[in-house]
Amino acid sequence: MRIVFMGTPDFAVPSLKALLAAGHEVAAVYTNPDKPKNRGMKMTPSPVKVAALEANLPVIQPKTLRDEAVQAELAALAPELIVVAAYGKILPKVILNLPKYGCVNVHSSLLPKYRGAAPINWAMVNGEKETGVTIMYMAEALDAGDIIAQVVTPIEPEENAEELYNRLADLGGVLLAETVPHLEDGTATRTPQGDVFTYAPMLSRDLCPIDWTRSAQAIHDQIRGLVPWPATTFELEGKVFKAYASQVAGETDKQAGTLLGSDKTGILYACGDGKVLRVTELQAPGKKRMKASAFLAGHKI
Repeated sequence: MRIVFMGTPDFAVPSLKALLAAGHEVAAVYTNPDKPKNRGMKMTPSPVKVAALEANLPVIQPKTLRDEAVQAELAALAPELIVVAAYGKILPKVILNLPKYGCVNVHSSLLPKYRGAAPINWAMVNGEKETGVTIMYMAEALDAGDIIAQVVTPIEPEENAEELYNRLADLGGVLLAETVPHLEDGTATRTPQGDVFTYAPMLSRDLCPIDWTRSAQAIHDQIRGLVPWPATTFELEGKVFKAYASQVAGETDKQAGTLLGSDKTGILYACGDGKVLRVTELQAPGKKRMKASAFLAGHKI
């Protein structure tokens, strides 16, 4: 099948590679324009652009898809299918109606749960036990199109959002490769999402501070759900630290937020449900992210 692929971050790369491995003709790859990055503000290509160039595919980086010249350029490519995976741009109706087999999206949640920008993080922050990937037909409303296929996977108890992101990216590529032939031969199903859904908005630093009156499990989910950004924060010795990993450990009768001390692997705090949370990976102000054991080797609590 002749396909135009649209994507930007690492999450989209396995989907692009899966299409190529399955023998589909990728006419062009659309991705966001290069962005300045790091201290030198060097213009940096997206992971999808890097993968596309490695595969000798044409790369197109429009600032908007609403420009008529951009739409004409896309129409001239004559795609039979447009595949979108975390592209970061809304497709206008004229593009949605362009391909013979429509436009499909690879979305990292079990729709209709967690429509929006940060489904992986919110599933974890909210303590979900499972999540997955959905392939859906795209509609004008955000992540509201009919479901074609889904794959379910458990969220491991100690897994963080970064690790889950990588797993779902790979699962998305596999599911996409399995789904495209059904689109072509007309056997793909369509399941409307209905009117009941949950939303996963963009992350912000407002989510970072730990409220120790919450349960230890809820705080643990917050910490692992905000990795690598914006990262959960807590106060220690008058300074604001970032927490990147934790464990629910034992019980206490101390007041929520009480610093209970430390052990070989972390720093212990009392939580609102009478449980103890051990912070096992952290970042001190102005320092690198490290294991709490390494930090404690040079800092007595």
